[in-house]
Amino acid sequence: METVSAYHDGVLGRMRSRAVGRPAPGVPEVVLVQGMGVADYLLPGLAAFARWTRAHLVELPGFGGSGEPPHELDVPEFGRCVADWLTAQDVGRVVLVGHSSGTQVAARAAVGHPAVAAVVLASPTVDPVARGRLRLLVRWRLDGRREPPGLSESHRPEWKRAGLRRLLHTARAHLADDLEDAVARLRVPLLVIHGRDDLIGTTRWARHLSGLVADGTCVEVPGAHTFPWLDPEAWSEPVRQLAVRVAEKDG
Repeated sequence: METVSAYHDGVLGRMRSRAVGRPAPGVPEVVLVQGMGVADYLLPGLAAFARWTRAHLVELPGFGGSGEPPHELDVPEFGRCVADWLTAQDVGRVVLVGHSSGTQVAARAAVGHPAVAAVVLASPTVDPVARGRLRLLVRWRLDGRREPPGLSESHRPEWKRAGLRRLLHTARAHLADDLEDAVARLRVPLLVIHGRDDLIGTTRWARHLSGLVADGTCVEVPGAHTFPWLDPEAWSEPVRQLAVRVAEKDG
């Protein structure tokens, strides 16, 4: 499946996006926001979306194939970058998906944005049980034992490009951001997807998040925190069903 790269000179730095698939009449396109410092591991999951619509993977300034930001960014600024990217595109209403720390960015970007028809939070962060540097580190290491082999090798080139200093800053910025604040301000349908073996987030918190909006749903899928890397089809059908539902609602 062909991947098309594009660049957007945004409000806080150049952003690369990669798109696969073709637009389907009456079906919203999917926009996927990368996780903390890494994006390539989401390409198999992006391809799963592309079987029924066009799907875009958005890379944040300072990471992946994007340019340098003017300064180290916090979560609201990352959200502003994605909102600006959405405004600049001509793709109609979209389903905005975040994975891991990308859920915090996606939720910030979605608040009040007219292009966002629905939001998906896959493996959301940061669960209150993991808030704090040590607790998050411990849970990340424990979850890593449940992740498939090869995941770290996939991440390593992107970690090297970002550098330890930026990665530590980004982790602190996400720990300082409460996802609940942004989710409570959403006025569009919300789907929370939780990996059954995820040790960074809990089922209880995933369900709590989905209950913060009037039209919220929570589903569990097999796998740990990075479930789409091993099983990219796991999130495709729940997201497709959400896309069809919001398209019917929009008329």
